[in-house]
Formats: sequence, C-alpha cells, structure tokens
Amino acid sequence: MSDPLAAIAELPGVSEAVADARKAVDRLYGHRVLRRKSPEVSARSALRGARASAALEGVDVPLEAIPEATDPVVQGALRVSAELGRLGPTWRSAPRQVLARLHTLAAAGLTENPGRPRAGGEPPDLLDLGAAPGPEESVARVGGLVDLVTGTTAAPALVLAAVVHAELTVLRPFGSVDGVVARAAERLTLVEFGLDPKSLAAVELGHLELGAAYGESLRAYLTGTPEGVATWVRHCASAVTLGVREATAICEAMQRG
Repeated sequence: MSDPLAAIAELPGVSEAVADARKAVDRLYGHRVLRRKSPEVSARSALRGARASAALEGVDVPLEAIPEATDPVVQGALRVSAELGRLGPTWRSAPRQVLARLHTLAAAGLTENPGRPRAGGEPPDLLDLGAAPGPEESVARVGGLVDLVTGTTAAPALVLAAVVHAELTVLRPFGSVDGVVARAAERLTLVEFGLDPKSLAAVELGHLELGAAYGESLRAYLTGTPEGVATWVRHCASAVTLGVREATAICEAMQRG
C-alpha cells in the first residue's frame, strides 16, 4: 500500500527540518517547570495560540485584551482552543465529526450553518490562494484527508499535521473561518500523533511570527510540486520551533515567579 505522507517526509530538506523541530520539543519537555505545572503552561500556550489564530484570520488583538475581546472571530478561536483537549481521542477515529465541531465553535455568530460544508459561493481568500475548489471537490478531498488521519503512515506527526493544515486552508470546506479550523486541526494532530502530547508549543504563534512566509508557503504547497510541498512542511517545522520557543519563555517566566 502506498504511503504518500512518507514520500513527503523524504522530500529535500524535510527530514532535517522535522528532526530540528523534534529536538526543540524534546528540549522543552525537559524543562523543570513542566514536572508540576505543565497544564498551566499548556493553558497559557493555548491562549497565545488562539490570539495568533485570530490575528491570522484578520483580527489582531493584544494578548492582554484577549479575555475581554468581543469580536466573534476572537471568541471563536478561544472556544476552539478550550475544546481541543476534549476532542483528541475522537480525532483519530472520526475526524470529520471533529472538524464539524471545530467549525461550529469557531463560526458561532458568523454564519447561519456552522459545522456544515459550504454549498456554494466563494469563501474569503485572506492569503491570496485563488479560487477555492467547488463544494463537490472540497468534500472529496476532505474525504481523502480523513483517510490520512485514520490510516497508518511511517511519516512523522509533523508531516501529517502540515498536510492537514494546508488542505483545510486551501479547500476552505466550510466557507468561513476555515483558517481557525485548519490551525486547530494542525495542533490537534501534533498532540494526538505524539510530537507534542501536552499541547505546549504555540504553533499558531509560530505561523504568525513567520509573517508573509505563511501565505507564501501555502501558495507553494498549492503548486503541487515536490519543491512547493517541501517548502510548506519546512515552514510548519519552523512554526513548531517558534511555538516551542514561546512555551519555553512561558516556563522561564513561571520559574522566575
């Protein structure tokens, strides 16, 4: 049986980038603060991730203002972040159900049919990705993504997470705040497939800090070329490493008291 993710993992520069991200995560997990306070670090990371995800969706609110923010995109990102820990076990067995739940949380107050695939119309294009695939093609490709999540692969978790993120962002299957859903699904994959089981790395913040490279790397992925796909996976590895750096800073601040 073919393993398309394993083939992606062998593209130029991917294995090295993935290994560097893995080393960064391993160093983080050795921090003494995590012996007793990993849930608190995870909660702080989740807040930063939600803020970054909303910013990538076009609503940039300072971190200190997030708890009181009333913007529906920010509120949706916060609801998604709070729910991720409960969705993990279902992600491996029923990813379609989890995606619907994530969109229901993210899009409350923004659309009449949250959690349902878009039936038509052109969804927002915040990253200059071009026209989204039609509803039928989108549904079919989400089906292929479901097969990847529920199947088996020799590829590292980061490669699967990168493909999950890219496909959902490119397909825009729900037609609103698909980016929030995509980034949540990426983080969920990193947790459930073993790279970051305590959900410490603020990977969404990593994407935000990489600036224009986020959209550029997704557009490279869209080309479908080996070079383009490798560019995107390497970008995701960098985002994880930056997310680890943020989690390490959280640990250091807590250690100082």
